[in-house]
Amino acid sequence: MYEQFKIQRTSRASQAREVILLTEDASGDRLTGGVASAVREARATGAFRGKVGEVVVWTEGMLLVGIGHEDRSTVERFRAAGAALVTKAFDLQLSAVRIHTAHVLRANDAEDAGRAFGEGLGLAAWRPDAHDGTATRREPSRRGLRIDPDDAGFREGLDDGLLAAECVNEARRLAASPPNECNPAWFASEAKRLAKAVGLKVKVVTARQAENLGMGGLVGVGQGSETPSCMVVLEHDHEDAPEDEHLVFVGKTMTYDSGGYSLKVNNGMLGMKYDGCGGFGVLGAMLLIAQRDLPVRVSALLPCAENMVDSTAYRPDDIITMMNGATVEVTNTDAEGRLIMADALTYACTKLEPTAIVDMATLTGGIVVALGSWCGGMFCGDESLRHRLELSADETEEKLWPMPVWECHRDFMRARHADLWNSGPKRDGHPIQGAAFLSHFVPEDMPWAHLDIAGVARTEGNAQFCEGPTGFGVRLLADLAAGYAELEA
Repeated sequence: MYEQFKIQRTSRASQAREVILLTEDASGDRLTGGVASAVREARATGAFRGKVGEVVVWTEGMLLVGIGHEDRSTVERFRAAGAALVTKAFDLQLSAVRIHTAHVLRANDAEDAGRAFGEGLGLAAWRPDAHDGTATRREPSRRGLRIDPDDAGFREGLDDGLLAAECVNEARRLAASPPNECNPAWFASEAKRLAKAVGLKVKVVTARQAENLGMGGLVGVGQGSETPSCMVVLEHDHEDAPEDEHLVFVGKTMTYDSGGYSLKVNNGMLGMKYDGCGGFGVLGAMLLIAQRDLPVRVSALLPCAENMVDSTAYRPDDIITMMNGATVEVTNTDAEGRLIMADALTYACTKLEPTAIVDMATLTGGIVVALGSWCGGMFCGDESLRHRLELSADETEEKLWPMPVWECHRDFMRARHADLWNSGPKRDGHPIQGAAFLSHFVPEDMPWAHLDIAGVARTEGNAQFCEGPTGFGVRLLADLAAGYAELEA
């Protein structure tokens, strides 16, 4: 287990501050002694009500942390409580806390509660500090908070939640990296370093190799950049994994998207370093899968390019030939993500023999208009895979909403001068257009899901978990893989 930050669990936290988790319903406290008296006093004065994420410093420095009503989601309540606690603990410059949880844990709920609490701790503790300079006014990132829970099941979940948060934060770190640093070559190097540290098999398909494979989309999108495109291939294979099951993830990893000759305008380029969040999330999920040592075979493809403008860049009206032999009329160079994803999907289908494929991409602004920042769009015609994704979305609170891809949508993507065009002549159903285009690169009998996460990949304001990249999809995809492992066990 590697650590980006150091929130550590210890069974003997010296000089630890007492932390009491409490529901919004006073009857559920089930406390005794002096702690019970202090809690009753805090409630009686109105200083503490137990709302989710509420933190109050009470008698002798005791911290009261609210987890809300018991009828709300365990993940939602305990994750928010963990985030609130670590924020307050850092403000108070605490080095150790002893957490009292047993009185609020429901039957068979301790491990899930601890996992969510650990995720909240780890996610809220992170901030992008790699580029703090001599002029910064921000406090240095805090490290070293020791945590002593009073319940064994909660403690076990806490460890796993902290691990999950570390993997999410790796995805966030990559997304926050500036484009003058994070280009395809840099990302490939980082991916190899991270993968080898956790025992993942890794290789990089170079631009020359991609060209020899006929990957006209991946090569074409990146040919205007000084840094050629590439594709990172990761594999987790457990000795107990069933031979007839192979789950494959594909993540869009555009390290920067200027729009190409269909140039983004009106400050539309600002934030386009986040256009790789699909691939960064897939990488984070693979790190988590490897460290959980799940007994399932999972591979990941991370097609990586930089969409820039120069005399060699691809243009509107170009016709390119994809890896599967389909020709594509380029009508919009800013619809580039589907081109690199399409070649990766073909590679997955022809080289990896998958039994199911899930791709994740910040593909369209249209999905943001449709679903906002509350959930990602899920395009999936396979009932079993769709159900598994919905279960994982509910379990991790990384929400998805089903969207259609019908034959009329697929037909809409057929072009005048080539087999397909990468963007239709009007924006009607824009997120569906992207999914419909990708569907032409996956056999109809292949269980496949496309997740458009453009609205949930970053946030402009989140007091609990920090502004900027969210690392969406890391926990979702790792939970999906765990579900496959459990079903095959």
